[in-house]
Amino acid sequence: METSDRDELFERPDLRHRPFTFDAEVARVFPDMIQRSVPGYVELVRLTGLIASRVVRPGTRCYDLGCSLGAVSREILLRTPPTVPVIAVDTSAAMIAGLRARLADTPGRERLEPLQADLATIEITQASLIVLNFTLQFIPLARRDELLQQLRAGLVPKGALVLAEKIELGEGAEGRFVRALHDDFKRANGYSDLAIARKRAALEQVLVPETVEQHERRLAAAGFSGWTRWFQCLDFVAWVAWT
Repeated sequence: METSDRDELFERPDLRHRPFTFDAEVARVFPDMIQRSVPGYVELVRLTGLIASRVVRPGTRCYDLGCSLGAVSREILLRTPPTVPVIAVDTSAAMIAGLRARLADTPGRERLEPLQADLATIEITQASLIVLNFTLQFIPLARRDELLQQLRAGLVPKGALVLAEKIELGEGAEGRFVRALHDDFKRANGYSDLAIARKRAALEQVLVPETVEQHERRLAAAGFSGWTRWFQCLDFVAWVAWT
């Protein structure tokens, strides 16, 4: 489990209402924040590393797009051939700086290529694995189809895309139950009702979830031959899609 300062950002009385952003303050507490907010996150990251060990092969590349502080990049480094580059991309300078510091002593660090950039501008080539770990949900809806098509085009035969997302469950009984249970999970991990409400308001301005059906239609339209839904906990889902 990654360590960091405790996340108390949304408990502060001086906090102004603003969209959620991956700035230096968030980077400082991010591991604590995501582990206390996303059920099953630690196992999801570890399993992504195990998927990498099955699909990544010499002569290819791995891409961790929206890499944050590099939890997934680290698992890929530990479980893939020593000649395979791992390109870790994030738009946040604070996250890339944190990744460099946190992964400085990781075995295989010499093949890690951290890059601060808009992931849509990255040329994806000869990839056997691409990871979007809770990343697509922050991309504007109008850009998502084209992005998935670009990623599919950059994968080698028998390559894989790992896509993890918060999903939309609607306003029916299922959606209401899962959202309430997710709030209970956060309360059990020490978040106050005030912090939960403030963070929800901040995220609603930048995070747009979609349904499982919308994600799977997009994977089909992008040209993936098939996919497996290998993880779900509450309203968090991960797929592996195949070329």
